[in-house]
Amino acid sequence: MGCVVSNRQSNPQSAIRIPQCGVRLVVVAFLLALTVIHAQPALEPHTYEPALFKALRWRSIGPYRGGRVTAVAGVPGQPLVYYMGATGGGVWKTDDAGITWNPVTDGYVKTGSVGAIAVAPSDPNVVYVGMGEADIRSNFSHGDGVYKSVDAGRTWKHAGLSDSRQIGRIAIDPQNADIAFVAALGHPFGPNRERGLFRTRDGGITWESVLFVDDTT
Repeated sequence: MGCVVSNRQSNPQSAIRIPQCGVRLVVVAFLLALTVIHAQPALEPHTYEPALFKALRWRSIGPYRGGRVTAVAGVPGQPLVYYMGATGGGVWKTDDAGITWNPVTDGYVKTGSVGAIAVAPSDPNVVYVGMGEADIRSNFSHGDGVYKSVDAGRTWKHAGLSDSRQIGRIAIDPQNADIAFVAALGHPFGPNRERGLFRTRDGGITWESVLFVDDTT
């Protein structure tokens, strides 16, 4: 089929040449696209079968030393890797979904009480640990601030907030491993100013208080 060219003048000074076959092809392509879109099956809402979960049974996978567990963190994209923190055993790591566990902070931390663990979403080698359990009860163990690893837990360095005593949560910026927030309880039975919410923008070299009420709150 030939292509007919239409000469029309909407402006006396210029002529517009419109290939009519090109217009028809565009219209046909648009109609075909609509047909394909409407032919796609509707997406079903995400559902789960309760019976599958009822068949699951919890079992202990260790480690069997270190006191009550106070912090656990997985690694994005690495489903077999987890970190676990206890009140008296420091941080433990598994690379095989709990079949074996290894203590990774021995010799690096001054206290074994762990309150929080966070792995950087943008770099799984970066791990922050807040020392000192935050679940206060009749007895507890305090910590000495934040520790950080940049090699997936092989080595650790102290990263500040030494007088925070009890740290309950750490959150890391999803795009920048140097930006992190720490929620610190402070001295549980007395006033001190190193409590509240702290933020670092340089990987723990310095911290700024971003939420503070007073030294007893």
